[in-house]
Amino acid sequence: MERTLSSDVHTATTWSIVLSILMIVAGVLAIASPLMAGVVVTALVGWLLIFSAALHLVYAFRGGRATAIMWEILLAIVYGVAGFYLLANPGVGLVTLTFVIAFYLFVEAVLELALSYQLRSESGAGWLLFDGIVTLILAIMIWSSWPSSGVWAVGLLVGVSMFFSGITRLMLSYSVRKIVA
Repeated sequence: MERTLSSDVHTATTWSIVLSILMIVAGVLAIASPLMAGVVVTALVGWLLIFSAALHLVYAFRGGRATAIMWEILLAIVYGVAGFYLLANPGVGLVTLTFVIAFYLFVEAVLELALSYQLRSESGAGWLLFDGIVTLILAIMIWSSWPSSGVWAVGLLVGVSMFFSGITRLMLSYSVRKIVA
């Protein structure tokens, strides 16, 4: 049985290592071509909105009160229109997503800075302060060059995230192998 567990772990970590390498390569490609990566992310968001519209429409005909059915149909229309608009106008969608990300990062930074102030006497609060400052700088960088930051921001952020997620997964997979061996 122990041999089977070791074999199963080896097989699982092999697949995890392959996925990790693919994530690293995809991250590097997204970093190298942030505009293309941003357009792909915009298209993905567009398709997700269309899928959500279909789900709202299906849910609307599940029954219930007339007002609930109307709200679900209206939501389906809004999601569907937004999704089709993003797919038809990826440039505008990319600029809009960039603005939303900059706004999100700004709000996140303010909340992290406030939390770090509240927890200033606790161990590790400095890391929260550091994270808040870095996030605020990133938000200001994106916002200060908006709308031209739409060309690079989304794709670069996705690429960096994929790259580091791939490295993290790769290191975890090797650690699991080392523990089992």
